Amino acid sequence: MQTLTILGATGSIGKNTLDVVKRHTDKYQVYALTANSDYQTLLSQAKDFNAQHIVLADVSVKDDALALAASMKVTVKCHFGADALVYVSRHAEVDTVMAAIVGAAGLLPTFAAVEAGKRVLLANKEALVMSGEIFMSKAKQCGATILPIDSEHNAIFQCLPQRFEYGDLSASGISKILLTGSGGPFLETDLELFSDITPAQACAHPNWDMGQKISIDSATMMNKGLEFIEACWLFGLQNDDIEIVLHPQSTIHSMVQYTDGSVIAQMGLPDMRTPIAHALAYPARIQSGVSPLDFSQLRDFTFSTPCHKRYPNLYLALRAARMGQSACTVLNAANEVNVAAFLAGDISFNDIARFNAQVLDTHQLVKLTTIEEVIQCDNAAREIAQSAISESLC
Repeated sequence: MQTLTILGATGSIGKNTLDVVKRHTDKYQVYALTANSDYQTLLSQAKDFNAQHIVLADVSVKDDALALAASMKVTVKCHFGADALVYVSRHAEVDTVMAAIVGAAGLLPTFAAVEAGKRVLLANKEALVMSGEIFMSKAKQCGATILPIDSEHNAIFQCLPQRFEYGDLSASGISKILLTGSGGPFLETDLELFSDITPAQACAHPNWDMGQKISIDSATMMNKGLEFIEACWLFGLQNDDIEIVLHPQSTIHSMVQYTDGSVIAQMGLPDMRTPIAHALAYPARIQSGVSPLDFSQLRDFTFSTPCHKRYPNLYLALRAARMGQSACTVLNAANEVNVAAFLAGDISFNDIARFNAQVLDTHQLVKLTTIEEVIQCDNAAREIAQSAISESLC
Protein backbone atom coordinates (compact mmCIF):
# COMPACT_ATOMS: atom_id res chain seq x y z
CA MET A 1 0.00 0.00 0.00
CA GLN A 2 1.51 3.32 -1.12
CA THR A 3 0.54 6.48 0.75
CA LEU A 4 0.16 9.45 -1.60
CA THR A 5 0.31 13.21 -1.43
CA ILE A 6 -1.01 14.79 -4.63
CA LEU A 7 0.23 18.34 -5.16
CA GLY A 8 -2.19 20.05 -7.54
CA ALA A 9 -5.06 17.62 -7.08
CA THR A 10 -7.69 19.78 -8.79
CA GLY A 11 -5.72 20.20 -12.02
CA SER A 12 -5.66 17.87 -15.01
CA ILE A 13 -2.80 15.69 -13.76
CA GLY A 14 -4.23 15.55 -10.25
CA LYS A 15 -7.67 14.48 -11.45
CA ASN A 16 -6.17 11.84 -13.74
CA THR A 17 -4.04 10.55 -10.86
CA LEU A 18 -7.13 10.11 -8.71
CA ASP A 19 -8.87 8.36 -11.60
CA VAL A 20 -6.06 5.78 -11.66
CA VAL A 21 -6.03 5.51 -7.85
CA LYS A 22 -9.76 4.74 -7.63
CA ARG A 23 -9.16 1.69 -9.83
CA HIS A 24 -6.60 0.34 -7.33
CA THR A 25 -7.76 1.21 -3.82
CA ASP A 26 -6.02 -1.93 -2.59
CA LYS A 27 -2.66 -0.43 -3.63
CA TYR A 28 -2.89 3.32 -2.95
CA GLN A 29 -4.10 5.40 -0.03
CA VAL A 30 -4.44 9.19 -0.29
CA TYR A 31 -2.75 11.03 2.57
CA ALA A 32 -3.04 14.64 1.36
CA LEU A 33 -4.53 16.60 -1.53
CA THR A 34 -3.59 20.17 -2.38
CA ALA A 35 -4.87 22.99 -4.56
CA ASN A 36 -4.41 26.70 -4.96
CA SER A 37 -7.92 28.00 -4.25
CA ASP A 38 -10.53 25.53 -5.59
CA TYR A 39 -11.73 24.38 -2.18
CA GLN A 40 -15.05 23.02 -3.47
CA THR A 41 -13.38 20.47 -5.75
CA LEU A 42 -10.66 19.70 -3.21
CA LEU A 43 -13.13 18.96 -0.41
CA SER A 44 -15.18 16.76 -2.71
CA GLN A 45 -12.04 14.82 -3.65
CA ALA A 46 -11.03 14.53 0.00
CA LYS A 47 -14.42 13.06 0.86
CA ASP A 48 -14.37 10.62 -2.07
CA PHE A 49 -10.85 9.37 -1.34
CA ASN A 50 -10.87 9.64 2.46
CA ALA A 51 -7.86 11.97 2.50
CA GLN A 52 -6.40 12.80 5.90
CA HIS A 53 -5.26 16.31 4.96
CA ILE A 54 -6.01 19.02 2.41
CA VAL A 55 -3.94 22.14 1.72
CA LEU A 56 -5.09 25.33 0.01
CA ALA A 57 -2.19 27.60 -0.90
CA ASP A 58 -4.47 30.64 -1.15
CA VAL A 59 -5.13 31.67 2.45
CA SER A 60 -7.90 34.06 1.39
CA VAL A 61 -10.30 31.13 0.95
CA LYS A 62 -9.75 29.81 4.48
CA ASP A 63 -13.07 30.87 6.02
CA ASP A 64 -15.16 29.69 3.06
CA ALA A 65 -13.29 26.38 2.91
CA LEU A 66 -13.72 25.66 6.62
CA ALA A 67 -17.43 26.53 6.44
CA LEU A 68 -17.97 24.18 3.51
CA ALA A 69 -15.97 21.40 5.19
CA ALA A 70 -18.22 21.69 8.26
CA SER A 71 -21.41 21.63 6.19
CA MET A 72 -20.18 18.60 4.21
CA LYS A 73 -19.10 16.86 7.42
CA VAL A 74 -15.77 15.98 5.83
CA THR A 75 -13.39 14.49 8.40
CA VAL A 76 -10.20 16.01 7.02
CA LYS A 77 -7.58 18.33 8.50
CA CYS A 78 -7.46 21.62 6.58
CA HIS A 79 -4.24 23.59 6.15
CA PHE A 80 -3.53 26.87 4.37
CA GLY A 81 -0.51 28.58 2.86
CA ALA A 82 2.74 27.62 1.15
CA ASP A 83 4.36 26.17 4.28
CA ALA A 84 1.59 23.59 4.51
CA LEU A 85 2.40 22.39 1.00
CA VAL A 86 5.92 21.62 2.19
CA TYR A 87 4.57 19.89 5.30
CA VAL A 88 2.42 17.37 3.40
CA SER A 89 5.21 16.77 0.87
CA ARG A 90 7.82 15.70 3.37
CA HIS A 91 5.64 14.09 6.08
CA ALA A 92 6.93 10.76 7.37
CA GLU A 93 3.66 8.96 6.56
CA VAL A 94 3.97 9.79 2.85
CA ASP A 95 5.64 7.33 0.50
CA THR A 96 4.94 8.96 -2.87
CA VAL A 97 4.40 12.56 -3.95
CA MET A 98 2.71 13.43 -7.23
CA ALA A 99 4.25 16.82 -8.09
CA ALA A 100 1.60 18.33 -10.36
CA ILE A 101 1.51 22.00 -9.37
CA VAL A 102 1.98 24.06 -12.54
CA GLY A 103 4.88 26.47 -12.74
CA ALA A 104 7.37 27.86 -10.24
CA ALA A 105 4.83 27.55 -7.44
CA GLY A 106 5.57 23.82 -7.38
CA LEU A 107 9.31 24.14 -6.78
CA LEU A 108 9.46 24.33 -2.97
CA PRO A 109 7.02 21.51 -2.12
CA THR A 110 8.55 19.29 -4.80
CA PHE A 111 12.06 20.02 -3.53
CA ALA A 112 10.87 19.28 0.01
CA ALA A 113 9.73 15.84 -1.14
CA VAL A 114 13.14 15.26 -2.70
CA GLU A 115 14.92 16.32 0.50
CA ALA A 116 12.76 13.87 2.43
CA GLY A 117 13.83 11.03 0.11
CA LYS A 118 10.36 10.41 -1.28
CA ARG A 119 9.32 8.64 -4.46
CA VAL A 120 8.54 11.73 -6.56
CA LEU A 121 6.30 11.47 -9.62
CA LEU A 122 7.44 14.57 -11.47
CA ALA A 123 4.86 16.36 -13.58
CA ASN A 124 6.13 19.81 -12.56
CA LYS A 125 8.79 20.29 -15.24
CA GLU A 126 9.52 23.82 -14.03
CA ALA A 127 11.20 22.45 -10.89
CA LEU A 128 13.97 20.96 -13.02
CA VAL A 129 14.04 23.85 -15.49
CA MET A 130 14.57 26.29 -12.64
CA SER A 131 16.98 24.34 -10.45
CA GLY A 132 18.35 21.43 -12.54
CA GLU A 133 21.69 20.50 -10.99
CA ILE A 134 20.63 21.46 -7.45
CA PHE A 135 17.48 19.35 -7.75
CA MET A 136 19.14 16.23 -9.15
CA SER A 137 22.10 16.45 -6.76
CA LYS A 138 19.73 16.67 -3.81
CA ALA A 139 17.75 13.67 -5.10
CA LYS A 140 20.93 11.59 -5.25
CA GLN A 141 22.10 12.79 -1.84
CA CYS A 142 18.78 12.07 -0.13
CA GLY A 143 17.92 8.82 -1.92
CA ALA A 144 14.81 10.20 -3.61
CA THR A 145 13.43 8.36 -6.64
CA ILE A 146 12.40 10.62 -9.54
CA LEU A 147 9.93 9.13 -12.01
CA PRO A 148 8.85 11.29 -14.97
CA ILE A 149 5.17 11.95 -15.64
CA ASP A 150 5.33 14.15 -18.74
CA SER A 151 4.29 11.81 -21.53
CA GLU A 152 7.49 12.46 -23.47
CA HIS A 153 9.89 11.87 -20.59
CA ASN A 154 7.96 8.88 -19.41
CA ALA A 155 8.18 7.50 -22.94
CA ILE A 156 11.94 8.03 -23.02
CA PHE A 157 12.24 6.34 -19.63
CA GLN A 158 10.31 3.32 -20.93
CA CYS A 159 12.48 3.10 -24.06
CA LEU A 160 15.84 3.26 -22.28
CA PRO A 161 17.71 0.00 -21.62
CA GLN A 162 17.81 -1.35 -18.07
CA ARG A 163 21.56 -0.90 -18.11
CA PHE A 164 21.27 2.81 -18.97
CA GLU A 165 24.08 4.82 -17.43
CA TYR A 166 23.04 8.32 -16.41
CA GLY A 167 24.77 10.87 -18.62
CA ASP A 168 26.54 8.34 -20.84
CA LEU A 169 24.53 7.46 -23.95
CA SER A 170 27.40 5.72 -25.72
CA ALA A 171 27.89 3.25 -22.87
CA SER A 172 24.23 2.30 -23.24
CA GLY A 173 24.41 1.95 -27.02
CA ILE A 174 22.29 5.07 -27.60
CA SER A 175 22.97 7.60 -30.35
CA LYS A 176 20.14 10.10 -29.81
CA ILE A 177 16.95 10.88 -27.92
CA LEU A 178 14.02 11.86 -30.15
CA LEU A 179 11.67 14.17 -28.26
CA THR A 180 8.32 14.44 -30.03
CA GLY A 181 5.79 17.27 -30.01
CA SER A 182 2.44 17.74 -31.70
CA GLY A 183 3.09 21.27 -32.89
CA GLY A 184 -0.04 22.47 -31.11
CA PRO A 185 -3.15 24.01 -32.67
CA PHE A 186 -1.29 26.35 -35.04
CA LEU A 187 0.93 23.89 -36.90
CA GLU A 188 -0.51 24.96 -40.26
CA THR A 189 -1.94 28.40 -39.41
CA ASP A 190 -0.78 31.31 -41.61
CA LEU A 191 1.90 33.21 -39.70
CA GLU A 192 0.24 36.50 -40.63
CA LEU A 193 -2.75 35.48 -38.47
CA PHE A 194 -0.71 34.87 -35.30
CA SER A 195 -1.13 38.42 -34.00
CA ASP A 196 -4.92 37.87 -33.85
CA ILE A 197 -4.84 34.54 -31.99
CA THR A 198 -7.10 34.55 -28.93
CA PRO A 199 -6.56 32.71 -25.63
CA ALA A 200 -9.52 30.45 -26.43
CA GLN A 201 -7.96 29.45 -29.75
CA ALA A 202 -4.55 28.86 -28.17
CA CYS A 203 -6.05 26.67 -25.45
CA ALA A 204 -7.85 24.43 -27.96
CA HIS A 205 -5.20 21.71 -28.28
CA PRO A 206 -6.06 19.17 -31.00
CA ASN A 207 -5.00 16.10 -28.99
CA TRP A 208 -4.50 16.77 -25.28
CA ASP A 209 -6.83 18.06 -22.56
CA MET A 210 -4.66 20.33 -20.41
CA GLY A 211 -4.85 23.41 -18.22
CA GLN A 212 -4.64 26.91 -19.68
CA LYS A 213 -0.98 27.62 -18.96
CA ILE A 214 0.30 24.35 -20.40
CA SER A 215 -2.03 24.69 -23.39
CA ILE A 216 -0.58 28.12 -24.23
CA ASP A 217 2.94 26.76 -23.82
CA SER A 218 2.05 23.93 -26.18
CA ALA A 219 0.72 26.41 -28.75
CA THR A 220 3.99 28.41 -28.62
CA MET A 221 6.06 25.23 -28.18
CA MET A 222 7.70 26.74 -25.10
CA ASN A 223 6.43 23.57 -23.45
CA LYS A 224 8.69 21.52 -25.70
CA GLY A 225 11.61 23.80 -24.94
CA LEU A 226 11.05 23.34 -21.21
CA GLU A 227 10.79 19.59 -21.78
CA PHE A 228 14.11 19.69 -23.63
CA ILE A 229 15.75 21.29 -20.59
CA GLU A 230 14.00 18.85 -18.25
CA ALA A 231 15.17 15.86 -20.30
CA CYS A 232 18.78 17.03 -20.08
CA TRP A 233 18.63 16.95 -16.28
CA LEU A 234 16.48 13.83 -15.90
CA PHE A 235 18.76 11.66 -18.01
CA GLY A 236 22.09 13.50 -17.83
CA LEU A 237 22.03 14.56 -21.48
CA GLN A 238 23.89 17.20 -23.44
CA ASN A 239 22.03 19.54 -25.78
CA ASP A 240 23.22 17.71 -28.88
CA ASP A 241 21.93 14.40 -27.52
CA ILE A 242 18.31 15.43 -28.13
CA GLU A 243 16.45 16.07 -31.38
CA ILE A 244 12.97 17.59 -31.36
CA VAL A 245 10.58 16.07 -33.89
CA LEU A 246 7.07 17.25 -34.71
CA HIS A 247 4.53 14.43 -34.74
CA PRO A 248 1.03 15.95 -34.95
CA GLN A 249 -0.82 12.66 -34.33
CA SER A 250 0.60 12.42 -30.75
CA THR A 251 0.61 8.62 -30.92
CA ILE A 252 4.37 8.18 -30.56
CA HIS A 253 5.28 10.00 -27.35
CA SER A 254 9.06 9.90 -27.82
CA MET A 255 11.78 7.59 -29.10
CA VAL A 256 15.29 6.38 -28.36
CA GLN A 257 17.64 5.84 -31.30
CA TYR A 258 20.39 3.24 -30.87
CA THR A 259 23.82 2.99 -32.46
CA ASP A 260 22.90 -0.20 -34.33
CA GLY A 261 20.16 1.66 -36.26
CA SER A 262 17.26 0.54 -34.09
CA VAL A 263 14.69 3.08 -32.88
CA ILE A 264 12.46 2.13 -29.95
CA ALA A 265 9.27 4.17 -29.60
CA GLN A 266 6.66 4.31 -26.84
CA MET A 267 3.14 4.56 -28.30
CA GLY A 268 -0.34 5.00 -26.94
CA LEU A 269 -3.41 7.18 -26.98
CA PRO A 270 -2.84 10.79 -25.82
CA ASP A 271 -4.06 10.20 -22.28
CA MET A 272 -2.05 11.17 -19.20
CA ARG A 273 -3.37 8.22 -17.21
CA THR A 274 -0.89 6.00 -19.07
CA PRO A 275 2.32 7.64 -17.76
CA ILE A 276 0.68 8.23 -14.37
CA ALA A 277 -0.17 4.53 -13.99
CA HIS A 278 3.30 3.55 -15.20
CA ALA A 279 5.03 5.73 -12.60
CA LEU A 280 2.65 4.83 -9.77
CA ALA A 281 3.23 1.11 -10.21
CA TYR A 282 6.82 1.09 -11.50
CA PRO A 283 8.39 -1.39 -12.05
CA ALA A 284 5.07 -3.27 -12.20
CA ARG A 285 2.19 -2.49 -14.60
CA ILE A 286 -1.41 -1.74 -13.67
CA GLN A 287 -4.64 -0.88 -15.47
CA SER A 288 -4.87 2.84 -16.22
CA GLY A 289 -8.33 3.05 -17.74
CA VAL A 290 -6.84 3.90 -21.15
CA SER A 291 -7.94 1.85 -24.14
CA PRO A 292 -5.24 0.13 -26.18
CA LEU A 293 -4.35 1.43 -29.62
CA ASP A 294 -6.51 0.11 -32.46
CA PHE A 295 -3.92 -0.13 -35.22
CA SER A 296 -6.60 -0.64 -37.88
CA GLN A 297 -7.85 2.89 -37.12
CA LEU A 298 -4.52 4.74 -36.91
CA ARG A 299 -3.84 7.58 -39.29
CA ASP A 300 -0.55 7.85 -41.13
CA PHE A 301 2.37 8.95 -38.99
CA THR A 302 3.98 12.21 -40.08
CA PHE A 303 7.12 13.89 -38.81
CA SER A 304 8.85 17.23 -39.41
CA THR A 305 11.28 19.74 -37.93
CA PRO A 306 9.79 22.70 -36.00
CA CYS A 307 10.01 26.02 -37.86
CA HIS A 308 11.95 28.81 -36.15
CA LYS A 309 9.54 31.53 -37.32
CA ARG A 310 6.48 29.58 -36.18
CA TYR A 311 7.90 28.60 -32.78
CA PRO A 312 10.35 31.31 -31.59
CA ASN A 313 9.68 30.38 -27.95
CA LEU A 314 11.03 26.88 -28.55
CA TYR A 315 14.29 28.26 -29.86
CA LEU A 316 14.54 30.73 -26.99
CA ALA A 317 14.42 27.75 -24.63
CA LEU A 318 17.12 25.93 -26.61
CA ARG A 319 19.23 29.07 -26.45
CA ALA A 320 18.73 29.31 -22.68
CA ALA A 321 19.76 25.65 -22.32
CA ARG A 322 23.04 26.42 -24.09
CA MET A 323 23.62 29.52 -21.94
CA GLY A 324 23.26 27.86 -18.54
CA GLN A 325 21.06 27.33 -15.48
CA SER A 326 20.23 30.91 -14.56
CA ALA A 327 19.16 31.64 -18.14
CA CYS A 328 16.68 28.74 -17.93
CA THR A 329 15.38 30.06 -14.59
CA VAL A 330 14.94 33.56 -16.03
CA LEU A 331 13.23 32.43 -19.21
CA ASN A 332 10.78 30.24 -17.32
CA ALA A 333 9.87 33.12 -15.02
CA ALA A 334 9.41 35.56 -17.89
CA ASN A 335 7.26 33.07 -19.77
CA GLU A 336 4.94 32.53 -16.79
CA VAL A 337 4.41 36.29 -16.50
CA ASN A 338 3.87 36.75 -20.23
CA VAL A 339 1.50 33.80 -20.62
CA ALA A 340 -0.58 35.17 -17.74
CA ALA A 341 -0.65 38.57 -19.46
CA PHE A 342 -1.79 36.99 -22.72
CA LEU A 343 -4.55 35.08 -20.95
CA ALA A 344 -5.63 38.34 -19.31
CA GLY A 345 -5.80 40.06 -22.69
CA ASP A 346 -2.96 42.50 -21.94
CA ILE A 347 -0.58 41.35 -24.69
CA SER A 348 -0.89 39.51 -28.01
CA PHE A 349 0.09 35.94 -28.78
CA ASN A 350 3.20 37.15 -30.63
CA ASP A 351 4.15 39.35 -27.67
CA ILE A 352 4.78 36.29 -25.50
CA ALA A 353 7.93 35.43 -27.46
CA ARG A 354 8.86 39.10 -27.95
CA PHE A 355 8.84 39.88 -24.23
CA ASN A 356 10.46 36.54 -23.35
CA ALA A 357 13.32 37.43 -25.69
CA GLN A 358 13.70 40.88 -24.13
CA VAL A 359 14.16 39.40 -20.67
CA LEU A 360 16.59 36.72 -21.84
CA ASP A 361 18.60 39.26 -23.86
CA THR A 362 19.21 41.41 -20.77
CA HIS A 363 20.21 38.53 -18.49
CA GLN A 364 23.75 38.29 -17.19
CA LEU A 365 24.50 34.64 -16.38
CA VAL A 366 25.03 33.95 -12.65
CA LYS A 367 25.91 30.83 -10.68
CA LEU A 368 22.96 29.44 -8.72
CA THR A 369 24.00 27.16 -5.84
CA THR A 370 20.95 27.14 -3.56
CA ILE A 371 17.17 27.03 -3.93
CA GLU A 372 17.04 30.45 -2.26
CA GLU A 373 19.24 31.88 -5.03
CA VAL A 374 17.03 30.23 -7.64
CA ILE A 375 13.95 31.88 -6.15
CA GLN A 376 15.68 35.27 -6.02
CA CYS A 377 16.66 34.93 -9.68
CA ASP A 378 13.11 33.91 -10.56
CA ASN A 379 11.60 36.88 -8.70
CA ALA A 380 13.96 39.37 -10.33
CA ALA A 381 13.10 38.07 -13.79
CA ARG A 382 9.40 38.36 -13.06
CA GLU A 383 9.83 42.01 -12.10
CA ILE A 384 11.67 42.72 -15.36
CA ALA A 385 9.02 40.92 -17.40
CA GLN A 386 6.18 42.72 -15.65
CA SER A 387 7.88 46.09 -16.16
CA ALA A 388 8.21 45.41 -19.89
CA ILE A 389 4.49 44.63 -20.10
CA SER A 390 3.56 47.70 -18.08
CA GLU A 391 5.66 49.96 -20.34
CA SER A 392 3.97 48.51 -23.42
CA LEU A 393 0.53 49.30 -22.00
CA CYS A 394 1.34 52.96 -21.29
